[in-house]
Amino acid sequence: MQSEHETRPESLRHSEASRFEMKPPCDEAVIRAGDQRAPCVEKLRPWILAATILGSSMAFIDSTVVNVALPALQSSLHATVVDVQWVVESYGLFLSALILVGGALGDSIGRRAMFMLGVFGFAIASTGCGYSSSIKGLTVWRSVQGIAAAFLVPGSLAIISSSFDEKSRGQAIGTWAGFTTITTALGPVLGGWLIEHVSWHWVFLINIPIAAVVLGISLWRVPESRSSHAGSVDWLGASIATLGLAALVYGFLRSAILGWTHPEVIGSLVIGFGSMILFVVVEKSVRMPMVPPELFKSASFSGANLLTLCLYAAVGIFFFLFPLNLIQIQKYSATATGAAALPMILLMFLLSRWSGGLVARYGPKLPLIVGPLIAAVGFFLFSIPAVRAHYWTDLFPAFVVLGLGMAISVAPLTTVVMNAVEQERAGVASGINNAIARVASVLAIAVLGAVMAAAFTHSLRQSLSGMNLDADMVHELESNSATLGNLDAPSNANPETAAKIRSAIAQAFVFGFRLIMLLCVGLAIASAGVAWRKIPSKGAERAPDLGRAAAAD
Repeated sequence: MQSEHETRPESLRHSEASRFEMKPPCDEAVIRAGDQRAPCVEKLRPWILAATILGSSMAFIDSTVVNVALPALQSSLHATVVDVQWVVESYGLFLSALILVGGALGDSIGRRAMFMLGVFGFAIASTGCGYSSSIKGLTVWRSVQGIAAAFLVPGSLAIISSSFDEKSRGQAIGTWAGFTTITTALGPVLGGWLIEHVSWHWVFLINIPIAAVVLGISLWRVPESRSSHAGSVDWLGASIATLGLAALVYGFLRSAILGWTHPEVIGSLVIGFGSMILFVVVEKSVRMPMVPPELFKSASFSGANLLTLCLYAAVGIFFFLFPLNLIQIQKYSATATGAAALPMILLMFLLSRWSGGLVARYGPKLPLIVGPLIAAVGFFLFSIPAVRAHYWTDLFPAFVVLGLGMAISVAPLTTVVMNAVEQERAGVASGINNAIARVASVLAIAVLGAVMAAAFTHSLRQSLSGMNLDADMVHELESNSATLGNLDAPSNANPETAAKIRSAIAQAFVFGFRLIMLLCVGLAIASAGVAWRKIPSKGAERAPDLGRAAAAD
């Protein structure tokens, strides 16, 4: 009779996907933890890398560019900030809830089949996004994109893992990581240029030719593989998790419009929190849980995931609001906004091997205390600039500091997650940690987005009260405050009054952005506190082989 470890769906180990701004922890580690029994014919390997890199890059570029496109979406589709929050949240919600299911389906149905299904679905959804003429239609197609990405991304990593033996896998990981980092860095620049010189529609339509190439290579040169020990898919757990996340996000986003005491908001939050409690109960009772509860008995594993939740919540809300700040308030072009985060991304890429050496020398605990604290300094630096901030003096240093903090944090976090469980379950642990990084971003954009809206409205109301505006003008501004930085002065305001109103709008946005950055400082410090209390100094509860591999990365 097979043990539980043997019957665990193996592509749960491959459940990585890069969230928009940067890769979550445990990315290359997911590939290392994969099935090592079916190396492919050597001559096919370059084609396999090409297909998986292009497929992953398609999702990376899309996620990255959408945030840069948010101001254009607001203007073009006459959307509120809550509307554009849904554009981001609908994608992240389905991806984070279903990514483990996508990996498990690949094990049983076939990794190439699920990868190609994800690529095809992503292309169809991208077409729908590109031709959307309303914010609601765009949100629906973004949801479909998220579902497709839940098949595409774990499938791409599972194919690499099953196609390369241990001897050649390290080079494959380096090639995949290098190219996907380049696309993560250059994607916003390309997208900003498309938004500025062509149209935001091409941010999505650019996926279609990439998908066609990936499908052609996959049919022609990528072999099929599946697990001989694939088990059943936890559809009940996945459904409850999706319902719970959707209800929580809906409740938090609607609170910015209806208020916290509205029955619709209260009902959504009750359903959301109730579903999360039910999810825990269900995962304890089903035979093949999507998220095995026993893994969280490890202090290291639970601590690493709590740290991930706090740190990636801060990163998620930062990269949602920062493009709005640069384009709508600081008046940067879309191309310049897309290039603004390049120093951070490149710094993380260049320091990845060095940070792995820190783990080998000092253990994971010290870097996981120091890294988030440096990131906290970076977030604090972002809270300082006012309107008309200069990039090289006000923003570039903050990006460098934040990038350094994240670079120090990621490799140790991967090491702790991989070492906290036995080798057979390292991939499951990696997938859960990546899913939690995505959930953290989804929830942060919903919760802290509502805080941002409330702070903006409060500051704007105070500024307007001292301008002696007529009641109709004040009512018009306050009723449209949900558009945040896209709000403009009423058309009947004289030039002098309009200038004062626009200044008040900019100051209100900066006030809210500063508040959120200070909350991000608190989240980063909380991450360091979790590391101090929960992470062992020498990486106890370890799986030796995978621990050495993660530390060496």
